Amino acid sequence: MPQPYSQLRAMMAITKASLKGVFRSPSAVIFSFVFPLIFILVFGFIGNSGRVSVRVAFDPKSDTSNIVYKGLRSISALNVIEKDSAELVRDLEKGRISAIISLKNDADLTKPVQIHLKTSDAVNPQNIQILRSIMDGMIKGMNEGLFGEAKSVAVVSDEVVKIEGRIYRTIDFILPGQLGFSLLSAGVFGVAFIFFSLRQTLVLKRFFATPIKREYIVLGEALSRVLFGLITAVVILGFGHYLFKFTLVNGWITFLELVVLSFLGLLVFMGFGFIVSGMAKNESVIPPFANLITLPQFLIGGTFFSTDAFPRWLKSVADIMPLKHLNDAMRNVAFEGAHLNDCLKQIGVLAIWGVIVYIIAIKVFRWE
Repeated sequence: MPQPYSQLRAMMAITKASLKGVFRSPSAVIFSFVFPLIFILVFGFIGNSGRVSVRVAFDPKSDTSNIVYKGLRSISALNVIEKDSAELVRDLEKGRISAIISLKNDADLTKPVQIHLKTSDAVNPQNIQILRSIMDGMIKGMNEGLFGEAKSVAVVSDEVVKIEGRIYRTIDFILPGQLGFSLLSAGVFGVAFIFFSLRQTLVLKRFFATPIKREYIVLGEALSRVLFGLITAVVILGFGHYLFKFTLVNGWITFLELVVLSFLGLLVFMGFGFIVSGMAKNESVIPPFANLITLPQFLIGGTFFSTDAFPRWLKSVADIMPLKHLNDAMRNVAFEGAHLNDCLKQIGVLAIWGVIVYIIAIKVFRWE
């Protein structure tokens, strides 16, 4: 007696064949593995990179009535954060801010304001150098304007108080961005090209001659892209951790949470790929459509540098993009020790994007 046709087994056969095809595709391997690993190698060996904007806070006990405080607040390169003392210390320990600035006036008002800095091991040391240079430049300008350098309006203490914190490395910023880059490339370009190719070569039409249902065809192909993306995530995370000491605060728990975030991000990005596949009339228009979706996110989605230095309007644009929220969530989990329940805002934005893109994908998806 013949066995009943198994939709699940047919789907897994499609998944297996498609996964083999992905690994045999030079473009898929280059965009998903090679490019991200090259960037990780370059930035990993270069070391710490400079930052345009420095996040700081003022000690709540500081004297805010003097011109030094007003001068520091007016410097655009300083992004001043205002929170209570306990929150500031926690942010400093996690590297979210570079320093807490304390301003102290002597009883003798003719003496300069004393500026003290508190930082932590989690802060990029170059940020402290930039901060000191900014303050020295401001003080020099004030002195020339007020006293002709006969005396100084303020003095920056040579002693920087440092509290314990995780050591910040460039790889801790770069790797999540490169992982997001890889997942976005695989989701958009991979899905767009594979489904267009299946239609163009009449493979989908041949599938229709078999008993397999349409939804299992889509699930089989999608599952192969998900597996490929998760394999990519594991390789990139392992490469960064063991070669460049990429921070995984809670070990395997952090690793698994990053894989879950990778899965969620990949699902959203695949939706964009389905849209491009459905809208493309021929293969030559896929790259422009796909680049229209991916390039803005690569450039201003926090992939290569922090968005803190952006002007407000550009930062608002970046905050809409799903890649920006995926990058933020992965950095918070990996370095700051956050868990998935602490990233509900970022996950929520990804979920909203997922709903939007799949509604559009269903409307524009074509079988033939």
